[in-house]
Amino acid sequence: MIAIGSDHAGYPLKEDIKKYLEDSGIEYIDLGTNSEESCDYPVFADAVCKAVASGGCSLGILCCGTGIGMSMAANKHKGIRAAVCSDYFSAKYTRLHNDANVLCLGARVVGTGLAEELVGVFLTTDFEGGKHKRRIDMFE
Repeated sequence: MIAIGSDHAGYPLKEDIKKYLEDSGIEYIDLGTNSEESCDYPVFADAVCKAVASGGCSLGILCCGTGIGMSMAANKHKGIRAAVCSDYFSAKYTRLHNDANVLCLGARVVGTGLAEELVGVFLTTDFEGGKHKRRIDMFE
């Protein structure tokens, strides 16, 4: 199960990603927001991160205007490794080498097609482990 959330700026992209997840047969839970009405992104970062950190969801996706605010809020949570990605290589390697468990996307930075590609590679790439596990343990 994937947890997904956004603020008002990321709401349209979140809705596009939900359709992509549905079309791909991937289960998700939408933790808000539910409109483009102005709201506070840390509320939704918190909800998604709690779902991931508790083990209720395997991975999370957060959308805001740039992805940066969400990633900053998300990385305050113990056990969360959130990464802002706007290119395929970063989305793949943040899973492969950093074992990121939350993908942050900027709706004003990436379009729907690229977002779908980034979500796809993020969700299908497994952590490589080995020396990378040792490094993650150093900051966990």
